[in-house]
Amino acid sequence: MVPNTAHSPSDDESAAAPRDAFHPDLPGHEAGAPPLNSRLHHIRADALDGETAQTGGMRRFAAISGRRVGSEHIWMGQTHVAPNTASSNHHHGASETAIHVIKGHPEFVFLDDSGGTPQEIRIRTAPGDYVFVPPYVPHREENPSPGEEAVVVIARSTQEAVVVNLPELYVLGGEPGAAGVNRPYSP
Repeated sequence: MVPNTAHSPSDDESAAAPRDAFHPDLPGHEAGAPPLNSRLHHIRADALDGETAQTGGMRRFAAISGRRVGSEHIWMGQTHVAPNTASSNHHHGASETAIHVIKGHPEFVFLDDSGGTPQEIRIRTAPGDYVFVPPYVPHREENPSPGEEAVVVIARSTQEAVVVNLPELYVLGGEPGAAGVNRPYSP
């Protein structure tokens, strides 16, 4: 482990409480405060925001967002999927999504028609794995474990958590909304 050498307090500073985003004398959103994107922000694990776009079967919590910290190009947070649960089918609009598995063995499901016929593909993961979800690709998350919650860290290329819930999975092929692009899966 690398020691934290970003700041070594002097004898004068050691008596004072450290200042961070939760310290009461650090200005917030009031008039005259510095812009949110002019300083570092510390978001504690117990301070995640559950007021995000949701999908049935899972719960999303924001850590980094435009609203919370003034980010301009990224959203980051956690998703929790209860044991023996599947999310609704959904996509994340124009946002690229990166996923890092922290706990459990979640599965990510999408349709692929590279063989000519739409086929359900299931990506089985383990802690430490990463998954990339391109823009507009319909998918769902599942947690097949009967007793363990799955937890993943999510990073998105938008300031907020874009979620478009869908009635079914379909194959994405070309520009969204183009004729013949969104072909439903019929097993």
